[in-house]
Parts: sequence; structure tokens; C-alpha cells
Amino acid sequence: MCNRLIHYVSACMVLMVVLFQGIEVKAQDLLTIRSPNLKTTDSVFVYKPSNYHANSTYPTVFMLHGHSGNFRSWAKLVDLQALSNEYGFILVCPDGLKKSWYLNSPNKDSAQYEDFFFKELLPKVNKKYQTDQAKLFVTGYSMGGYGAMYYFIKYPEVFLSAGSTSGVLNLRHSGFKKTTLAYLLGPYTEDNKLFDEYSPVNQLAAIKDTKKTLIFDCGTEDYLYKANNQFRQNLDALKIKATYTSQPGAHTGGYWNKSIVGHFRFFAQLLRDKQETIK
Repeated sequence: MCNRLIHYVSACMVLMVVLFQGIEVKAQDLLTIRSPNLKTTDSVFVYKPSNYHANSTYPTVFMLHGHSGNFRSWAKLVDLQALSNEYGFILVCPDGLKKSWYLNSPNKDSAQYEDFFFKELLPKVNKKYQTDQAKLFVTGYSMGGYGAMYYFIKYPEVFLSAGSTSGVLNLRHSGFKKTTLAYLLGPYTEDNKLFDEYSPVNQLAAIKDTKKTLIFDCGTEDYLYKANNQFRQNLDALKIKATYTSQPGAHTGGYWNKSIVGHFRFFAQLLRDKQETIK
């Protein structure tokens, strides 16, 4: 009886080897970066598409999470490996340290996240992976949507395009303006102009002549709906091309699970249009 059981188990193991032979199993990489700008170690998930090969380069999407989240947050909302496989993008999910707002704060005791992103994270990812540096994108939800638009507007030469879902595009509309944002920018008052200077809604003129386009969306039940409509109005006034979707939904993971797919479709279409223009 014991011998028969051993033979049965062995046969099952052989069958499993046969079934999975030739199938390359993909899993996310975990990078850790000891950062002087953050004064701590940042963890980063990186997803590679199933067709990833060292002799090719790939469009890359940096995905920024929301307030109180971490580098795992996007993976809890959507199947990132499936998105990477379907669109052929490398996906990079850094840890925003819960409340960094992805910026360099005038408060020197806080993390200088913007410097970390552009001086440490971006060079490391470009060196370690086969990124196409002419096809970099950034997107995010809530605080991450803020970070994505803040980076795109300030560094349009780095990113081909950007996205925001339920983004905090006007910091004066944030539910954290008197807490974590106040720690970074100083006490919230009408006279504290840093809340205006750091808000993407007020900085759009910087990309007016770049001929670049972006995508953003917000649910009609979201408390940031008014701020996103203001962003759209300012884009229209400056004649900056953008895709804006207003649809039923609140400030929830269930909304972001669906909305983020539209960003990937947009980025993929942008690449197809770019290729057609080259032809």
C-alpha cells in the first residue's frame, strides 16, 4: 500500500512538471531602495509583461497609491500582472510612505519624495529594467492622482502622458489640508499660498505648449468632483488636450478598480497613434 502511494505521488509530480513545462511563471519583483532623500527604505513592486525579453524595451507606467496606502495598495485593487501582460507595459508601484504627497516639502524634517522619485527611483528602474524612456507614463488615485499630475506638469519632458483617477487636483479641497498637508506646507489658511502653488489645477500653463495630452476622471459622488471639474475648465481655457470622464462613483477602491483600466487603454492608444504618425 505504501509503495503504491509513493508511485502515485511520483506520477502526480511528473504530470505537474509536464503540464507546466515551457510555461514561464511571472511574479512581481520587490525592489528596496535605501534613500537619503526619504531617510528610510522604500519598497517598490515591479511587474514585467509575460513577453518580457532583455533584447526589447517596454513602455512603463509608474502607479502612485493614495493617502495611507503603500506599495501593495494597487495590487489589492486590480490584477496588475494581467494588466502588464495585456498591454505589454512594465508597471512600477513605489511606496508613497502613506502621507508624503509625493512632493519635496519646505519642511526639511519631512521626506523629500520628489527628489527620491527622480534622482533615485527613476534611474534605478531605468537601469535595472528594459524601459523605453521615451514611453514613460505616470498615474495614480487620490493622493497618487495628485502626485501623477504634479509630476507630469512639472516634468513633461520625462513623461509621454499621465493619468489621475479621483485625484486631489486642488489641495484646498483635500480632507487632509489641516493635517498631513499642513505638516508639509505649513498651517492651512487662506493666506498660505503654498496650497495654491503646489496644486496642479493652478499650474497647467506650464504644459500649454508641449502638445501633450492626459487622462483624468472622477466619480460624481466623490467629494473631489468639484476640484476635478475645475481642472477640466482650466484645461479647456488653455486649450490643452485631455480626456475627462465623469461617471457615477465615489472615492472608493471599487471605483478605482474600474477606472484605472481606462488609463491603460488611453496610454496604449496614444502609443498606437504615435506609431502611426511615424509611419
